[in-house]
Amino acid sequence: MHTRVTIEGILDDQDAETNNPVIADPLHFFDMCPVSDGGCALILASGEVARKLGKPMIRIAGIGQATDTHAVHERPDPTDLSAVRIAAEKAYKMAGVGPEDINVAELHDAFTILEIAESEEVGFFKKGEGHLALERGETMIGGKIPINPSGGLKAKGHPVGATGVGQIHEIVLQLRGDAEKRQVAGARTGLTCNFGGFGNNVVVTILKRED
Repeated sequence: MHTRVTIEGILDDQDAETNNPVIADPLHFFDMCPVSDGGCALILASGEVARKLGKPMIRIAGIGQATDTHAVHERPDPTDLSAVRIAAEKAYKMAGVGPEDINVAELHDAFTILEIAESEEVGFFKKGEGHLALERGETMIGGKIPINPSGGLKAKGHPVGATGVGQIHEIVLQLRGDAEKRQVAGARTGLTCNFGGFGNNVVVTILKRED
């Protein structure tokens, strides 16, 4: 008998069908993140003030924002997350970097499939190849481009309004070298993608460590 690992433990196939039903093939119930309460805050300061704090200074190097058609079925291609791509392009241009320069990323994975789709739209992988990169371990800590070392929304929950700020907090920890057991070695440039609706409103932020 095959088993399936879920957040409730190990279930046999029969229990899995009951407790982890298909929602929209191939996604099951546990492919959706839990919506939760939570809060997060960032303190922004000038470079002069930040340098006095005694910690590595993390600079907001680039920000991009874009929107898309509200109703997914009215888009020319419902699988094309154009707002993610456009927001990322804007952020890369402002920061003067490209996808190849990103050392660590936090991508909005309210559903497990979103991490894969966003990893393609922000330019980490070619369209249709994000799942292959994941299977090869390229998105793990120690891989080509570690994604969601925090565990993402599937692990920590989705406090909605606080989610995007929480992503930036994680990248700041990574770039300062304060992420402990989930630390990405040598990370100096990080990216976050905060995803509203189904790509209706997207914000991409790029952070750099300044020594």
